[in-house]
Amino acid sequence: MEKRTYYVNIGSQEISQIPYGANTEFTIEATDEEVFMLREKFSEIHDDDFGTYVRAHIPFVQYHDDRDNDEYDRDLQDAFQMIYQLASPETKVAMEESNIGQEKMRNNETNE
Repeated sequence: MEKRTYYVNIGSQEISQIPYGANTEFTIEATDEEVFMLREKFSEIHDDDFGTYVRAHIPFVQYHDDRDNDEYDRDLQDAFQMIYQLASPETKVAMEESNIGQEKMRNNETNE
């Protein structure tokens, strides 16, 4: 499959082929299937975010004991990892300088 350039803003969960506004946070090169998978991950983050909203209104549940927050954090890390793997060379360098998206790669290298 042919890879195309996409612009991604993780905060707004936006993926576009047209650079405008704040959507140029990350630039990736991806196939249609890879973009679909990233959109699915954004959908999971959105669902997790709603769960954390509900949990925030239950005062007796501690943050560190909350599965919804753990899932949100894990899915957000997965999204950054996906973006890092698909990143353009310039974006990959910027992410490395900011130490974004490489955590799982380091963990996998350590476990091997």
